[in-house]
Amino acid sequence: GSLWKNILIFSLPLMLSQILQVLFNMADVAIVGKFSSSNAMGSVGSTSILVTLFTGFLIGMGAGVNVRVAQLLGAKRQEDTEKALHTALLLCVLTGVIISGLCIFSAEWMLRLIRTRDDLLEGAELYFRIYALGMPAMGVFNFGNGVMSANGDTRRPLMYLLTAGILNVIMNLFFVIVCNMAEDGVALSSIISQYITAVLILVHMFRDKSACGLRLRSIRFWRGCSVPILVLGIPAGIQNAIFAVANLFIQRSVNYFDTVMVNGNSAASNADTLIYNMMSAFYTACSTFMGQNWGAGKKERMMKSYYISLGYSFAIAAVLGAAFLLCGEPFLYIFTNDADVVAAGMERMRIMCFSYCVSAFMDCTIAACRGLGRSFVPTVIVIMGSCVFRVIWVYTIFAHFH
Repeated sequence: GSLWKNILIFSLPLMLSQILQVLFNMADVAIVGKFSSSNAMGSVGSTSILVTLFTGFLIGMGAGVNVRVAQLLGAKRQEDTEKALHTALLLCVLTGVIISGLCIFSAEWMLRLIRTRDDLLEGAELYFRIYALGMPAMGVFNFGNGVMSANGDTRRPLMYLLTAGILNVIMNLFFVIVCNMAEDGVALSSIISQYITAVLILVHMFRDKSACGLRLRSIRFWRGCSVPILVLGIPAGIQNAIFAVANLFIQRSVNYFDTVMVNGNSAASNADTLIYNMMSAFYTACSTFMGQNWGAGKKERMMKSYYISLGYSFAIAAVLGAAFLLCGEPFLYIFTNDADVVAAGMERMRIMCFSYCVSAFMDCTIAACRGLGRSFVPTVIVIMGSCVFRVIWVYTIFAHFH
């Protein structure tokens, strides 16, 4: 059928899922900023780069699972599909456990490394350690989301996120307003909601009798299945993590400024998260459609899938960038009551709004390469462009002008 129509229908539930994830994460910042203090908001915001670093790796692993399952489904290799997804579940859970332990035991060191302000450090460390307990659940969700998307089902993950997200907001309000908690309250509600989505994913997949269903007796590392998933998932995870590593240097630079600017930057960065996550729905579509058509040997539809996904992601970024440029202040007041913090946030937003649509050319092309199973070269290019260049900038241009 029409790729324009099918990619859009496939992407819309994914986009809504991404928006919900972002909105519920924003609820953490907004509720703690409105009902606790600006410093509590700054503490939560100061961890966002580290959270993105590690969750980005898990999202990359899920993307690797998505592509591998899509390729096998397109080639109609049912037995290999079943072996791959059972191996992938163990790989994603194990990755989540390792990341969780690393974050818990290294929280203070990592926060000091990015020069978190002393008045924000204690709250940021508390939030980050509690949030890290949810990493295994996040690994399960990204695994299930990758498998379901590869099979064309983007609606169920949306419903699971909606259910858990509403509970997250309710728990945020309860812990912060009723229990007088701050950073610890919003972190606790986040990990509870993450485990709810993981349980819902697993319940569905164990009930599913198709090739994309889980069987308890089949959960093990099948021979020859781990390497193709890791070859796709690790570069994808590194690509996501590299952005966060580069942003660590940006965050470290931002932390040289006063608390108002740090808080304004934390509030404004929510616009980045919202737009980039909406664009990523089309990148997932690109990888999935490229992967399935690659498996089926339909080269013409592969290239059409790439161009259409690129067009959609560019268009939505251009529209949203213009919208935030015009309506940035009301958006920032969601997170704070402080006019100075809003003014600081607008400084950042006026620069960023013009760049979102340009990133579609990079990210959609990376997704297309991943759909073909070619992740190494895009990873090297991203490291050079998004990490090395920005580090050089921070230690030269920024170091001179501040």
